Amino acid sequence: SIVVGIAIGLIGIFGYQQWRNHQVSHQTAASGLYQQLQGLLEAGNTTASDSIVQQLMNDYSDTPYAMFAVSDRARRQVEAKNYDKALDSLAWAEQHAPSPELKALVELRIAHVQLGKGDAKDALAALDRMPPDSYTIVSQELRGDVLVKLGRPDDALKAYQAAVKAMGPQAQQGNEVQMKIDDLATAGKQGA
Repeated sequence: SIVVGIAIGLIGIFGYQQWRNHQVSHQTAASGLYQQLQGLLEAGNTTASDSIVQQLMNDYSDTPYAMFAVSDRARRQVEAKNYDKALDSLAWAEQHAPSPELKALVELRIAHVQLGKGDAKDALAALDRMPPDSYTIVSQELRGDVLVKLGRPDDALKAYQAAVKAMGPQAQQGNEVQMKIDDLATAGKQGA
């Protein structure tokens, strides 16, 4: 029984090491493809880059590299004004995000695209899906922009103030969010 116990222990240790080695090689291969993708994008080779993005999606969907590659593709799609394709790409990235932090980042990007597309309600819904303390400065500023678009200046002001508060004492007086707050105050005085 001692020999059997030792054999089982050794098999378990060996199996774990093999699994770990597989995980490391899997991540390394995905990283290599992502680096190759970045080189192709810098060279402007979109056909080859689309092929690598597809390979990352098919073979490495459990890695952050696939999510980043698809998010990069979504950015290029937004630049080409293909908002629906970008949203499809980001939906895939959201579904395959390997951590809550990365999922929140993708939701933030979805909100940006929705606002750029002119769908403020959908942008607000994407922001509402984010955990409350995720990317607070950026998400609250974007929330304020969305609320302004929806005609809710009082709520927008609260969102902008939350963004400034999240900046802490190092927030400079002339920052962009503070200017948006000042613009709302000016618009409020003109409307009164």
